[in-house]
Amino acid sequence: MTCTALHLRHLMSLLVIFACLIPLSAFAQSDPIFVQHWALPSLYNPAATGDTDFVRFRAGGRLEWIGIDNAPKSIVATADSPFKVLNKRAGAGISFMQESLGLFSTLLVNAQVSYKIPLWKGRLGIGIQAGYYNSKFKGSDVYIPDGDDYHEPDDPSIPKRDIAGHALDLSLGANYSHPLFNVGLSLLHLNSPTATLREEGSENTETVEYETQLRRTLYFTASGNIAIRNSLFQLHPSLMAASDFSGFVADVSLRASYNRIFSFGAGYRWKEALSVLVAGEYKNFFLGYAYSYPLSAIAKASSGSHEIVAGYSLRLDLGNKNRNRQRSIRLM
Repeated sequence: MTCTALHLRHLMSLLVIFACLIPLSAFAQSDPIFVQHWALPSLYNPAATGDTDFVRFRAGGRLEWIGIDNAPKSIVATADSPFKVLNKRAGAGISFMQESLGLFSTLLVNAQVSYKIPLWKGRLGIGIQAGYYNSKFKGSDVYIPDGDDYHEPDDPSIPKRDIAGHALDLSLGANYSHPLFNVGLSLLHLNSPTATLREEGSENTETVEYETQLRRTLYFTASGNIAIRNSLFQLHPSLMAASDFSGFVADVSLRASYNRIFSFGAGYRWKEALSVLVAGEYKNFFLGYAYSYPLSAIAKASSGSHEIVAGYSLRLDLGNKNRNRQRSIRLM
């Protein structure tokens, strides 16, 4: 392994342990971005709940930067369903997001609801989300190598015990679903929740406190469903752009599906990675995989990132003989 690769591995390990926590100040965190975001629509936009005539279950895992110690690991899960209130269409769902990065771990559990308005042969959804945000730091596992010239064992900015905190998280979004395309805009962590981290189980008022914060993040998503004449193939372009108003990430992909069963494609994350994607859907079961190869200097220390999403959809009968029934173009 080259000196540069060793330096990157060491940098990633120390970054999480020492740079993330500063006493009495806030460190901002962001959401994990899945390459297969089109298969997890309600994870990033509460207005996407209930867009199809299915009870939809999805779960996924992402391992980033394989080969680098303390790299991010994410687990997510969503469930959403349409329903009617006074003969008006609505949607509801829940989402779960857990991420670990070195000694840090965060948890988000959300409840979602949306209201649907028929518009231009499609549906406009308006959604809100309320959730529980929890952040932990395993200070008992902090290790400072002998002879470290940058960190002192008694540095008060380095917790020596396990600490944790929680806060209320609020989000909102809008989503337009049409048989040929889908467009969504959401603002997650609207209240920019800040969790005050304290020693777990401690009532000592002299204990140093730390803070972590979820940045207010704007998401834009778009996807399409383009049929190829005289064939069983369809094309599915998709885009996700996200900004926390200090940084920016964009993911674009193009998939081709055959007979609504098998799909394959490629993606590009702006200045970060190239991806390949494969997915299959059979009898309401869904399974997708994505591999991403880094384009930055991280490639000198990592072989890339792996991601898998699986799920199941159960059809509902909403009455009116399923009038205006739509199949989710974000699945296949």
